[in-house]
Formats: sequence, structure tokens, C-alpha cells
Amino acid sequence: MPKDTTPGKPTKRRYSPDEKAAAVRMIRTLRAELGTEHGTIQRVASQLGYGTESVRSWVRQADVDEGHVPGVSTSEAAKMKALEQENRELKRANEMADSSGQRNISCEMGQSLTTGGSGCRASTVISAGSRSSWRSG
Repeated sequence: MPKDTTPGKPTKRRYSPDEKAAAVRMIRTLRAELGTEHGTIQRVASQLGYGTESVRSWVRQADVDEGHVPGVSTSEAAKMKALEQENRELKRANEMADSSGQRNISCEMGQSLTTGGSGCRASTVISAGSRSSWRSG
């Protein structure tokens, strides 16, 4: 049976991967026995006490994961989610660096930055005092 996350709260019920896989196996077995897809998902879902649409989505995703139907597999979706999260974190770090002036300060201090937007790649930095003497000379 499904496990509720916390009693009394209106959250989604969470099903373990084993519960999902067992439901998908039962549906495929029933389809093979009956020779039809009609009504199998609803029958299995009601027997197990699961939501019909939840079970339907598990079967659909299992078909995609196994290559029977075109679509984004679970592993591809997980990779995309991780890359999108990394991208958000990098953008946030760049915004924070830009807003605090960290890139410009680092350039003036002689630190070589290789970040994309600032263009601070000079190997030597001329200090304010030597800049004025350089211009006058």
C-alpha cells in the first residue's frame, strides 16, 4: 500500500519505485492475458488502491524508458534537471559577482579571472599611482 508522507496534510501520496514497478508489471501481465488494453489500468489501480491517472502515467513513463514509445526517459529528465539547476546556480553566482563589483575589484587586485562576461584577463595590472606616472611620461 502507498505511504502517506504525513497524516492530515493535503500532500501527494508518494509511491516507492517498487510499488510503481509492480503495478506496471501487473498491468502488462493482465493485458497479455486479456489481449486488450481496455480497462486494465483502472482495474489494477482500483485493486491496489492507487489513483488511476497515477498508474496510467507510470505505465506511459515505463513505455518511454524501455523505448516502446518516443519521449524523454527518466534518466534524460534527471540529467536535464541537474544541468538546469547547475545553470541557475552559475547565473545566480555571476549576478552576485556583477552586483557586488567582485569581478572589477579582482581585476584591480591583479587576480586573473577567467569568467565569461568581465573580460578581465590581463596578466599584469597597472595600479592607480603608476597609471598617472605612465600617462605623464
